[in-house]
Amino acid sequence: MKTVVLGAGIAGVSTAWFLLQAGHEVTVIDRAESSAMETSFANAGQLSYGYTTPWAAPGIPTKAAKWLFKEHSPLILRPDGSLYQLQWLLKMLKNCNEASYHVNKERMVRISEYSREMFRRFEAETGLNFEGRNKGTLQIFRTEKEVQAAEKDIEVLAAYGVPYSRLKAEECLQFEPALHHAVNKIAGALHLPNDATGDCHLFTQRLQKMCEEKGAVFAFNRNIERIETAGKRVTAVYAGGERFEAEHFVCALGSFSRQAMAQLGLDLPVYPVKGYSLTLPVVNSDEAPVSTILDETYKVAITRFDNRIRVGGMAELSGYGLALPQERYETLSLVVNDLYPNGGDLSQAKFWSGLRPMTPDSTPIIGATRFDNLFLNTGHGTLGWTMSLGSAKITADLICGVQPEVRYDDLALTRYAA
Repeated sequence: MKTVVLGAGIAGVSTAWFLLQAGHEVTVIDRAESSAMETSFANAGQLSYGYTTPWAAPGIPTKAAKWLFKEHSPLILRPDGSLYQLQWLLKMLKNCNEASYHVNKERMVRISEYSREMFRRFEAETGLNFEGRNKGTLQIFRTEKEVQAAEKDIEVLAAYGVPYSRLKAEECLQFEPALHHAVNKIAGALHLPNDATGDCHLFTQRLQKMCEEKGAVFAFNRNIERIETAGKRVTAVYAGGERFEAEHFVCALGSFSRQAMAQLGLDLPVYPVKGYSLTLPVVNSDEAPVSTILDETYKVAITRFDNRIRVGGMAELSGYGLALPQERYETLSLVVNDLYPNGGDLSQAKFWSGLRPMTPDSTPIIGATRFDNLFLNTGHGTLGWTMSLGSAKITADLICGVQPEVRYDDLALTRYAA
């Protein structure tokens, strides 16, 4: 059985892996020169299975209005000149209510927890090294108001049996000793012991090699030009002047999924939400993070790899540009300096931006389409790394006609039609 996967980010390569495990012949097509060269390249690095929260939440419209005029804002909104940006924002606002929040949170936690189990199995079977750590996530709150707001998320964690513990400021030091500089700035915290970390780019590149060893073909430096159909089936994809035929096709193109699928008349509500990161070398291990710290005030994550610190965050709705404004650098450097002033060397930091494929309800689009042999695995927003293996396994099972291990019927594109 031949399958073509469009996109060689973490979503596409992990989908290819599970299809290969099921006996498929797989070809992966991407416009870049290698895997994980765009959004999967330098994300924040956390596998935040427990910290899985919709951006569309009650109170967000009010918060957003304040953030837009705040220095070091976690949210930046710049009109991109398209009607679609406005339409997407309106759809997101419609999800900013209690009922929608709980539905979307449940979906996201379901996928994330399943992905955690898939990572556990994968690491046990392969022993793949991707600078991973299984030391949990520490979410810190700088105000009592943030501590109280976290109670809604805790309810969902408890409902799903996700372990957590509430901490006072000084109790954070048992997990992150180097936070001793900032104890007086912390009102409280939430520790999620089952969360993990890892370099998504390194993982994807090494998984690509494992896929190739199993016979997968990676067609790089190829832009997708046209998708050919016959009735209710996709018959071929034209990319880089070549025609690729297959029995099944998967769209895992992240923020560019919408344009690719539009030629088939499929309306994917995916918008590119830009994020930024810094990667700096560790210069003092005792003063550096142990795992991942999430600063709720700035919505910035600080993650430890072996000899590097990754600082990532912010959500910018401004279209497809990848410019690197100095203000965003200053926000990231402010947070890491505030919490870990002596852990890394900012003078050697590498500044990066990427486009996260976000849906209005923050839940990815996974599953079938009105074309019998075309499947989607896209729209993961800020949680593509976290949800990667779970989403990929669900997608591969559906293609293979196997009943997925978790509920999936409310993840498909049809939920928007409804």
